[in-house]
Amino acid sequence: MNSAICIDPSSVPKRVLYNGQRLPCIGMGTFGSDHAEPTQVSAAVAGALRCGYRLFDCASVYGNEAQIGEVLAAAVTEGIVTREELFVMSKVWNDKHGQGDILLSLAQTLKDLRLDYVDCYFVHWPYPNYHPPGCDVDARSPDARPFILEEFMSVWRQMERLADMGLAKSIGMSNMTVPKLEAVLPLCRIRPTLIEMELHPSFQQPELFGYCVDRGIQPVGYCPLGSPGRPERDRTNQDVTDTELPEVVTVARAHGVHPALVCLKWAVQRGEIPIPFSVREKNYAANLHCVTEDPLTDAEMTLLSKADRGCRLVKGQVFLWPGAKGWEELWI
Repeated sequence: MNSAICIDPSSVPKRVLYNGQRLPCIGMGTFGSDHAEPTQVSAAVAGALRCGYRLFDCASVYGNEAQIGEVLAAAVTEGIVTREELFVMSKVWNDKHGQGDILLSLAQTLKDLRLDYVDCYFVHWPYPNYHPPGCDVDARSPDARPFILEEFMSVWRQMERLADMGLAKSIGMSNMTVPKLEAVLPLCRIRPTLIEMELHPSFQQPELFGYCVDRGIQPVGYCPLGSPGRPERDRTNQDVTDTELPEVVTVARAHGVHPALVCLKWAVQRGEIPIPFSVREKNYAANLHCVTEDPLTDAEMTLLSKADRGCRLVKGQVFLWPGAKGWEELWI
């Protein structure tokens, strides 16, 4: 790799979680969607490690943890990075919510990633609703059901046990809503340190974002660039393209950068941890570098706050249960 695009990891701002863990303010996602094969994703992770990335967001359902594990192990062996310098996250998939299944799921993830522990382990979705990989947007499981508090807390008790065992340094939640958090947080023995949610200029989720921040829970933003590579099943004619928003374009022109980098600068300065993904070295290097220099002004941050269009891109239709009226029911 050209040393000119290597970023010193120490120059990347850090976040400190309520339990004292430190992690970079930006990471790399590893969801290849339907356009990147596992070997392409792992090659991007290898390049990102050399580039200066230290935070990686993985998940069992992405189908590439074994390939990523090879890369992580090689990087440690070659002295590119130590295990302690890495912050690796993964998630349990919806079909592994049964009693005892979460431990088995994490055990497989640890084997695949060639790690003794993950830095944070997430409940990927608050439902046990399963869909096969690559399914059509109209696919429905007859066993799918709405959020059930008792079922979720059974899952969370297993997550807490993993934390007790040291297999996960932190535990987190993903795709939650304020009402769901209001129900579950008072019942948690170990509170989540991180919560993943969709966050980008056209979908800022101020209520959920603020709710987490006010309680010392760090938001992690997926789809930070508006997810141009998301699966076809998640696309609708009403979707907004974040990099074409006039507010984003105006700020990009002022800084002489691509609008995608404005989305990331905004995310980091707002206080979230974005996890963009790209297989192109030029892109992922620029994504990391942009948060180390040339910050946005207060006026630009105010302008970008007005870019919110309430445009949820990952609607989750495939998780709907029989009788549900629409994807909106997933998010109440």
